[in-house]
Amino acid sequence: MSFPQDPHKSFLPFRNPFRMILPKGSNLSPELLSLLNNFEETLAERLKKLKLGDKEDVLHISWMRRAMESLCAIHTDIKTFITTLELPVCDWDDKWVNVYLDNSVKLLDICISFSSEISRLNQSHLFLQCVLHDLVGESSKKFVQASSLLDGWRQHISSKNPRIEECFCIIDNLAQTLDQPKIKNSAKGKVLMRAMYGVKVVTIFVCSIFASAFSGSAKKLMDLNVPETCLWAEAFADLQTFVNSEIRNIYSSRRVTVLKELETVDISVKKLYPIVGDGVNPIEAGVLKNATSDLGKSADELSQGLDQLAKEIDSFFQIILTGRDALLCNIRVDIDSSNSAQPDNNVEGQAVR
Repeated sequence: MSFPQDPHKSFLPFRNPFRMILPKGSNLSPELLSLLNNFEETLAERLKKLKLGDKEDVLHISWMRRAMESLCAIHTDIKTFITTLELPVCDWDDKWVNVYLDNSVKLLDICISFSSEISRLNQSHLFLQCVLHDLVGESSKKFVQASSLLDGWRQHISSKNPRIEECFCIIDNLAQTLDQPKIKNSAKGKVLMRAMYGVKVVTIFVCSIFASAFSGSAKKLMDLNVPETCLWAEAFADLQTFVNSEIRNIYSSRRVTVLKELETVDISVKKLYPIVGDGVNPIEAGVLKNATSDLGKSADELSQGLDQLAKEIDSFFQIILTGRDALLCNIRVDIDSSNSAQPDNNVEGQAVR
């Protein structure tokens, strides 16, 4: 499998997202400014914690799990921010609501795609479990079957998941919504849109990394440009440069797989395959035992890592789903309150009947 080096992709679908959010000369109250600054400073700290000193750790499943944990925390932060802002849903512009609901559906679809890929990778663990079972007694009769199972594992791992390919289109569509709706005469609305902008940028970035790691392609890896006025802009730029450059280096080195734990399993499979393919004599029995042990350890590490990552993705799914349901519930309450406040001209007539 080869991974061609693709041109650097810069994504900036707008001139300045804050020209409409916080135009020059606009003034915010000290309370709103403090609320916004605290949110952006917290966002910057969360981004800094994702930048590691050892580049080999960038695409460990453990790093991806921490990235998803941070994304969950950031989306929880924006919920708290909205509550503290005290901007009721009835004061939200219809465009804000529509964009939020549309984006939430896209994020749910992305989570489903990531979960399906983890499930597919976990299915490959069954091949390896059968191989390890066949090699327990070192019976030559089982070597042919073990060799066939190792071939099956390779084919399964190298296959493509169409759901992951679809993710890139969804992420592109999400990026188009970074150009926020125009806001008039609402200081709280401007602050809300700026905070949500930060959440969306980081969400798109993390999802782009995951899609690239799962797909085996860096051609649609995004480079998002953030205005320097954001307090988290520097932390984001450092992290994005660090992670994207490492991923492109991995692909340019033509490594078989991007995920480090999966690569370790692949190395173990390559060591074991010729042994079971040629048969084992007494001299090679020790080599077989060591190779089998290495495969067992690496396969278990991969399986456990994928299970942990799946839990974090499910947590993110639930955060998005509950946020969407809460908004829809508030909208229905506002509509019901509005309807109940309107006089019913037919009440008196109905009572006479």
